[in-house]
Amino acid sequence: MELNDYQKTAVLDEHNACLVRANVGSGKTTVLIEKIRYLHQQKKIPLENMIVLTFTNKAAGEIKNRLKIQNIEENPSSLFYGTFHGIALKLLQEVLPLEELGYTKDFQVCLPEEELELANQLIHQHTLRIKYKNRLRKRLDHKYRSATSRQPGYQDDFPKLVTLLTEEKRKQNKMSYEDLLQCATKLLKDHPQQLLQLKWIIIDEVQDCDELQFELIRQLKRPEVGLFAVGDPNQVIYSWRGSMFNIFYKFRELYHAEELSLPVNYRSSQTILAVSRRFQESGDSLTGVQEEGEKISVKNHYDPFQEAEYLAEKILALHERGVPLEEVAVFYRLQSQSEILSKVLEKHQIPYEISQKKIIQDIPVLAWFLHILRFLSNHEDLTSGTYVLCDKTFGEGWTSKKARTEILNFTQGSVFLSKSLLFQAMWEYRDTGSGYINLWEQLSLEKYLRPSSSDYKENRRQILSLLKKMESYHSIRDFLNDLVLNGMEPEKDAVSGESVKLMTLHASKGLEFDYVFIIGVNDGLIPLNSRDASTEEEERRLFYVGMTRARKFLELSFYINPGTARVFPGPGRYLSSLPEKYLAHPADATRDTKEAARHLQDLKKMILEEKLRKLETPKEYARSQEQETSLSPDEKTALPENIPPETPKQLVEHPKYGRGSIISETEDTIVIQFDDYGEKEMLKAFSQLKKIPNNN
Repeated sequence: MELNDYQKTAVLDEHNACLVRANVGSGKTTVLIEKIRYLHQQKKIPLENMIVLTFTNKAAGEIKNRLKIQNIEENPSSLFYGTFHGIALKLLQEVLPLEELGYTKDFQVCLPEEELELANQLIHQHTLRIKYKNRLRKRLDHKYRSATSRQPGYQDDFPKLVTLLTEEKRKQNKMSYEDLLQCATKLLKDHPQQLLQLKWIIIDEVQDCDELQFELIRQLKRPEVGLFAVGDPNQVIYSWRGSMFNIFYKFRELYHAEELSLPVNYRSSQTILAVSRRFQESGDSLTGVQEEGEKISVKNHYDPFQEAEYLAEKILALHERGVPLEEVAVFYRLQSQSEILSKVLEKHQIPYEISQKKIIQDIPVLAWFLHILRFLSNHEDLTSGTYVLCDKTFGEGWTSKKARTEILNFTQGSVFLSKSLLFQAMWEYRDTGSGYINLWEQLSLEKYLRPSSSDYKENRRQILSLLKKMESYHSIRDFLNDLVLNGMEPEKDAVSGESVKLMTLHASKGLEFDYVFIIGVNDGLIPLNSRDASTEEEERRLFYVGMTRARKFLELSFYINPGTARVFPGPGRYLSSLPEKYLAHPADATRDTKEAARHLQDLKKMILEEKLRKLETPKEYARSQEQETSLSPDEKTALPENIPPETPKQLVEHPKYGRGSIISETEDTIVIQFDDYGEKEMLKAFSQLKKIPNNN
């Protein structure tokens, strides 16, 4: 493969530790693959003597596939290529003396939700005093754990809970994501001789490392082991989940690493790169090889609904010109912004896909069945057994107390037959590593899925499909661990390939499209209101990531009337910093206010009607009719018969929003249509409005 000079220098670098700052679109994956090939074919390093660490299964899969294409992959089962958690799992199961920590090799990896379930059971069982239980999951995150000191502002039994939770997970032979990294790191520190054959560590997207991952790397990196890490400090957008912004500095100081760069962008037009440079924080300036391209389009829209209508028309026009729908993407800051977009695209019959990670645990019947599989794999997992019996839709519908009592009585030999035929079958099952399709009959699942229910056929199909996938695994435990670490999405619709992609800025990382629309570039959305300087810096990096996904065309838009609390009307401050010569000037967003109100009313009516269509029983419909009398002022105006009559409106003036006219009012609230800021609803008591005679 032909490499440019920067790429070639990185591949041939001979330093013991090398950090490569790879600008967006600079071919970092190509460099990483070529480095592995160079070490293997030229330096004669066996592939099994390298550890390749990635942050996503997609990235790990791409590396393996490209190695296959180049015919340099050997025995896949002997390779340590994968995510940090996947490599930690492989080390614990195949290399390290895990029994020293009180676990066996057939341990299960549990999801954060499972760990939370177990924590809540321990709180109830030991009558622990835990403040703010809605924050418990966050507190259980490794950054907040401390069994020896209390957390400021809480003063509760959390340290005791951490101790009990650690003991219970060890008893049930379970590990969380953090446990995988911590256990592997500890055993590597205690037994460095276990990986004497390791020669090189290759790391992709190194900028996303958190402290636990960094500590694992430190234990892997002995003086004689080479380190090659690729990443981009300008794409640190996950500090909220632990990413270390100073990771390049730490590696440089710790290993005296050589620093190289990949400054040449092969993706975006020169114009897109010129605008994006304004948000580049560090590293060599972006340079590109593509043509100058179109100017950056900046559009102002009255409100999100008008914007959605505009986008639908624009996308249809692009498609008529031959642009494939899958080359069009709309990015936004918050997932809630996709609601209006999806409704309008549906109305215009434009296929779309919301890039929101979906997992099979999101399907109720599969979430329940996975708890059955966990108990089948590990009869010590009483948390999963209890969940199965307590489920009101598919299980016995028992209370937690009744389920725990039944399980303990049966497992301790107090009774010989369980009151639940399902639990009796679960307890008697022994995993033989095959014949998983027979679980449908062995557990009498047909009875528990209720054949008379309307969703029986779909639920049955989902479970049988999952059982077929399990047939390729050696054990239920292997299937569950693979599911937890690598995920498994529900079956997608056939239309998902030929569709417009809607996604958050975070979800856009690693992707690229010919046509990109970034909406809501208003202060309070892009960027979100920042708590401190570091948060503001990350918002800038996130905007940079979004802009640099575009190959040919980039459009940025803002609202005059965002209609959302804490979002400021008018162009956000990021737009004011863009170089004027690269922008296509927008037309003024003038719009008939009566038309704007009707559009908003049509949208709200559509949403309300959809909610009514989803109601399944006459009783629910009747209840919805009763609730209509208590709708908010905005919801009431969504009904066509309540459109206010065209009568002269009272003019008012506000110290911040200027002049406007009263649209409607109740005893406590007032809705104003401001000339420059659009529609606002205020409490009368705090409105600070001053009435103006209509003849002024």
